[in-house]
Amino acid sequence: MTKIADLKVKTDDQLSEQLGELKREQFNLRFQAATNQLEKPSRMREVRRAIAQIRTLQTERSRAAEAK
Repeated sequence: MTKIADLKVKTDDQLSEQLGELKREQFNLRFQAATNQLEKPSRMREVRRAIAQIRTLQTERSRAAEAK
């Protein structure tokens, strides 16, 4: 699982790239769940939370940029 401190040191481009990878993984996990081939159901929750953490960090950064 990704730590928020690790995410804070990444650039905006790196965060966007990681978000894309997580979205693809989330899609694949949903597809596996629909076909009853999901091996680790807890991974869905981990991915969903990691996506939320990245989006939250992106929002914080964009609001900080607007305030300047």
